[in-house]
Amino acid sequence: MTITPLTTTDLTRRRMLAAALAAGVGAAVPISAPRQAWAAPTAPGPSQLTLPRPTGPHPVGTVPLHLVDTSRPDPVAGPGHHRELMASVCYPACKTKDLPRAPWMTQGALRAFLTDVGFPLDPALGPLTAAHVGAPVHQTGHRLPVIVYSHGSGSHRGDHTIMVQELASHGYVVVTVDHTYDAFSEFPDGRLTVPAEVPPFLGPRDFAMDLRFVLDVVEGLAGGHNPDVDGRPLPQGLLGALDPQCIGAFGWSKGGTATALTMLADRRVGAGLSIDGPMQPTITTDLDRPFMMMTASFTRAAMPDVAELWTHLRGWRLNIQADGAIHKSYGDDATLIPQAGKVLGMTNQQIQDMIGTLDPARAVRIQQAYPLAFFDLHLRHRRGHLLDGPSAAFPEVKFIP
Repeated sequence: MTITPLTTTDLTRRRMLAAALAAGVGAAVPISAPRQAWAAPTAPGPSQLTLPRPTGPHPVGTVPLHLVDTSRPDPVAGPGHHRELMASVCYPACKTKDLPRAPWMTQGALRAFLTDVGFPLDPALGPLTAAHVGAPVHQTGHRLPVIVYSHGSGSHRGDHTIMVQELASHGYVVVTVDHTYDAFSEFPDGRLTVPAEVPPFLGPRDFAMDLRFVLDVVEGLAGGHNPDVDGRPLPQGLLGALDPQCIGAFGWSKGGTATALTMLADRRVGAGLSIDGPMQPTITTDLDRPFMMMTASFTRAAMPDVAELWTHLRGWRLNIQADGAIHKSYGDDATLIPQAGKVLGMTNQQIQDMIGTLDPARAVRIQQAYPLAFFDLHLRHRRGHLLDGPSAAFPEVKFIP
């Protein structure tokens, strides 16, 4: 595997968090450090972090998948081993009563993540999602559109749960994947992989290869094949429910770049959304299908590579940007970091250094509304007005010509 030197736009999520923490409160502290290293939290004791519920008409179900791409050897794991991935499928569900809700991350992965970023937060406070594990699929009489998701560097497949579950609650099947060796990922047997900045460094093209394999998995599920290598049963109604002819993709940061690269390499993806992707390596090939960019830090004015991609978007295209947004404003961090900051005694300025000045509640509404409008338009051909131009309902969202 080729080792690519890190650039400023390759900053991992954990290093950005650690830098912000160090700037505001001194050196980042390990999870086992006493809380006195931070301002003391106020009584009563901290409560579990929460995520906003999706707004769609359907409850959400989810199931994890343990996948192996037998076409790609894994030199890190050793001879005879192939690329191994954890994924999740989120979907519109029914009969969710009494079924457990899925955690944002597994306990092992969350503990490793918190330790790595220096957040002295009890993993037991990690949020539950709105998705019910193993719930039956809501039957509509027709196949369901599919969206695949790619996370950013040093992150995990649950990082944009707000967006994922919003889409699922409106009738989409969303498949998320951990990019092993650049993700905090826990396998069913308890093995844990964490991001590596030494070999094996994964670039956006590696992420794109993972996404193309996930597209194969989608086709398998549509054809009635259970791809889980451990043979665990799938939720009732999932096999055969996906529409392999109606697929979109989205990703954050490096995952946004991977989304564009996947679309250039694979015509199965009919529409793509980049959430503040840096678009490195430079993309110089024309893309003829709908593509939308939600920019914040990696803007066309600041990033020549993003500006270059814009000139090669030959189909429907749109670039929006919210006032006060920075790199982590369009994601779960927008609501989780303020909650964690309250527990840890952080100041408002320290929180804003991490998530920007965009109001967290507004950030949530933006990331619920605009991706849904985009995929509804281009996968379901449902014409709304949100993408036509500036909206009185979202005065902070600017359309960048």
